Amino acid sequence: MALLPGPLLCRALLGWVCLAAPGRAVEVRVPAEPLSAPMGRTAELTCIYSTSVTDSFALEWSFVQPGKPLSASMPILYFTGGQLYPTGSKAKRASLLQNPPTGGVATLKLADVHPSDTGTYLCQVNNPPDFYTNGLGLVNLTVLVPPSDPRCSQTGDTSVGGSAALSCSSSEGLPRPVYNWVRLGSLPTPPPGSMVQDEVSGQLVLTNLSRASSGTYRCVASNQMGSASCELTLSVTDPSKGRMAGAVIGVLLAVLVLSVSVFCFMRFQKERRKRPKETYGGSDLREDATAPGISEQTSGMADPSDGLLEKAPSSISAKTNKSKLPVVV
Repeated sequence: MALLPGPLLCRALLGWVCLAAPGRAVEVRVPAEPLSAPMGRTAELTCIYSTSVTDSFALEWSFVQPGKPLSASMPILYFTGGQLYPTGSKAKRASLLQNPPTGGVATLKLADVHPSDTGTYLCQVNNPPDFYTNGLGLVNLTVLVPPSDPRCSQTGDTSVGGSAALSCSSSEGLPRPVYNWVRLGSLPTPPPGSMVQDEVSGQLVLTNLSRASSGTYRCVASNQMGSASCELTLSVTDPSKGRMAGAVIGVLLAVLVLSVSVFCFMRFQKERRKRPKETYGGSDLREDATAPGISEQTSGMADPSDGLLEKAPSSISAKTNKSKLPVVV
């Protein structure tokens, strides 16, 4: 009895089906929730995979900065050919908890994390002939940073009745800090609505300022990692009092100038009284005085050269007070 070819045919068909069947898919599992780590600590990013590891097995961890596409990823380390190759700017701080990572777990260990380590990390497994998935897992990491010392500043009109804005901002802090303004001391509480603050932007708006608004204000920046603060002193001025003070100073200056002028005038008068008066002695002769014994008429005569043709010499006589001398013709 001849053997039926059925079993041989089935074995041949099964072998052909096995050869034609595709390889196993590479499956990568990573935490679904974002991870966080305090600045300066060590972060562990878990990556679990399933595949039939062969000599062609390769693993890569890479990093993408926030807001950039996955194609812009930068390598952190490779594992291939049984060797681990850290690379890039994080090479000195990056390692694997399992080395070699051939047992289905390839957790990345990143020491002394910095704010610049915040971003997306890619765990990619390649193991030909297991080609039927991309073997990729994405892990989001946030490095928690306490707020840096904030900077306080003010703008606006700080006179009575004006409005001013106090600003507060920290250059560092993750999660983003919230800001809270408080006024120090036991001064009266400003009326409702005159103080409005924004905890996100860190701005405090003061309206309808009065002298009671003056004082020291403190801004506190805080997040889950800590807090920091800065202080600012607000001085509200009254322009009307300034003008009054200016008027008083002007009056005082005018009185001072007047007092100095009166003093100088009185001093001058006193010095003038002390000066000796100028007198003429009995023997002093003035240039325009008339000589004794000569009448005013004689002294008032014209120049002898004048009128010689009109009057004869005999008609001229000299008069004296004491005697008369005979004239010979």
